[in-house]
Amino acid sequence: MRVLVADKFEKSGLDGLAAAGCEVAYLPEAKDDALVAAIGRERPEVLVVRSTKVTAAMLDAGPLALVVRAGAGTNTIDVAAASERGVHVANCPGRNSIAVAELTLGLLLALDRRIPDAVADLRAGRWDKKEYSKARGLHGSTLGVLGLGAIAVETIRRAAAFGLRIVAWSRRFAGEDRPLAVAEARALGLEAVHQADPIRLAPTPAEVAARSDALTVHLALGPETRGLVDAGVLGRLKPGAIFLNTARSEVVDAGALEAAARDRGLRLGLDVFAREPAGGAGAFDDPIVGLPLVYGTHHIGASTEQAQEAIAAETVRVVRSYVESGRVPNCVNLARESDATHRLVVRHRDRPGVLAHVFRCLRDAGLNVQETDNLVFEGGQAAVAHIFLEGVPGDAVLDAVRAGHPDILEIRVVAL
Repeated sequence: MRVLVADKFEKSGLDGLAAAGCEVAYLPEAKDDALVAAIGRERPEVLVVRSTKVTAAMLDAGPLALVVRAGAGTNTIDVAAASERGVHVANCPGRNSIAVAELTLGLLLALDRRIPDAVADLRAGRWDKKEYSKARGLHGSTLGVLGLGAIAVETIRRAAAFGLRIVAWSRRFAGEDRPLAVAEARALGLEAVHQADPIRLAPTPAEVAARSDALTVHLALGPETRGLVDAGVLGRLKPGAIFLNTARSEVVDAGALEAAARDRGLRLGLDVFAREPAGGAGAFDDPIVGLPLVYGTHHIGASTEQAQEAIAAETVRVVRSYVESGRVPNCVNLARESDATHRLVVRHRDRPGVLAHVFRCLRDAGLNVQETDNLVFEGGQAAVAHIFLEGVPGDAVLDAVRAGHPDILEIRVVAL
């Protein structure tokens, strides 16, 4: 199977793909029209990208069946176009969680102690112990967390070690104002944190902000989260509070954030910006970084060696599974709910042509197949197929299936 890797990728990942039996073309600089041409030339079945945009033109340029995002989000991939073409899109969720959480806490500590400014003054030959002794300290303050995914969980664990109390909101608990239940904390992997100092749920993002000394964003970007952190949320933060975003810039209203930093003295720690350069390097002119006490990094939250090795290993696992079984772990664009109304169960001898006969009967009856699997019993003599249908197979269809092939052992219909 041919795999095209169109971004920088760890050698361990390239070696792992080769060990899985793949022919690997490594073109980390291929972008836009050049990538369209490369797909047409290399004819890969699998495309691996990191930050490279994947467009409909690329999906049409060759026989792609799988696009793997070597990272968590898939917002750089035209997932709708992939779904229209029957192309799987998979990602590597959770593999960079610790790296992003570490950067989040680094920004929080840097803002409290003004570390970048202190370093800059030292390098400029200025010693000002009195000025840089002014710090509030973090122990006993409240960290608000928007989101309760893998990165948020790792951030909470580390924040709790610094003695911060936690108040959180996520879409799964929207509207709830209560302590997190022990079973819920256990399911999230936060039971030890919760037992030491109970994590509270707040009903809305604005209410989280109102209860927080610092607010950190760990939300995936989607239609329901775009611009979620707006002037109403930011306005509930105390003057001088800390705001952290190592998730996606589009989750936050950029104008409202700049105004809050300028007019209310919010201290910002940002790894993502509304006006980032398109590539890995270039001119950067976002005015927000010119404001006092705005500390930023270069969208590098996931960019530790540990995280990239873990993502490479997960990418190899996804591709290997597809090569060996046709199944795609972490696939993001399969229908979550089927339109199937009935399941046709066909027990049969494992012989050529049996299922072809069944599908021919279903086609002639105008019944659409939503999903199917065929499980072979030990010894390879018999199998059972489960065929999920949009519609009811009537008696005439069942009779045609039974009578039309000698290797049909049993057939029955189950309403869903």
